[in-house]
Amino acid sequence: MAYAQHPKKTGLPREVVKWLQNLDLSFYPKNVRRDFSNGYLVAEMFSRYHPEDFPMHSYDKGSSLSAKQWNWSQIERFLQRKKLHVMKEAIYGTIHCKPGAAELVVQEIYTILTKQSIKGFQGPKTDFTDQEYQEQLPMVARSTASKAIKNNLRITEIMAEPNISTNQTKAEAIIRRHLELKAAERAYNPGHFKGKSTMAQLAATSLLSSYQGDQCSGSSASVGTSSKSPPSSLQSGPIVSFKEIKVHQPFRRSLVDY
Repeated sequence: MAYAQHPKKTGLPREVVKWLQNLDLSFYPKNVRRDFSNGYLVAEMFSRYHPEDFPMHSYDKGSSLSAKQWNWSQIERFLQRKKLHVMKEAIYGTIHCKPGAAELVVQEIYTILTKQSIKGFQGPKTDFTDQEYQEQLPMVARSTASKAIKNNLRITEIMAEPNISTNQTKAEAIIRRHLELKAAERAYNPGHFKGKSTMAQLAATSLLSSYQGDQCSGSSASVGTSSKSPPSSLQSGPIVSFKEIKVHQPFRRSLVDY
């Protein structure tokens, strides 16, 4: 089968990509994280080497959580029967589209089926989060705490295990990791997190500047009067000294004198 186009970036080593292209799969995985999540393509990969153990009519092409769980349960039973090892955490992460999980599963299956090692393969990874991606972004573009929970706690995880305390523990772990990353940012670039004036402080400063301007413009109209004290709302702010300015005006005779 000739594929129309190849993905620009799959996150897989070159030899694994070439191997996938030669397997004559029903469709080429353009998005590794999404296309391998339901397990159908994984079953097809095994069926090329063990056709008697993988009748493809018993696998579901759907993307629902039930379809994913059914397909992967059959794949795991085959792995246990043949005493082949694929990381349980990686399979879990693949089902729930965790970053890096599907890539690891495909590489492990490549090693199992071809009996070949992968150059530069870093080995198992259990932390399937977006932390590595976040660290590559500039600080202003990184996720907030709520976005970090959304990125790392999938809706399918909550559906598969709807226990409130379990999901709360997962969310707390994500927030803790997010805060640790923020603390590392502060230590690396403290100037970026320098304290800024609050809206109340900015408003007080603006009001004080306006008040001083009014005093200067009105001093020519007042004769021998001292400057007024600043408004009470500004007295709680920084201490500002005021200087009395006396203005001498020329003497004018009234019409009554004539």
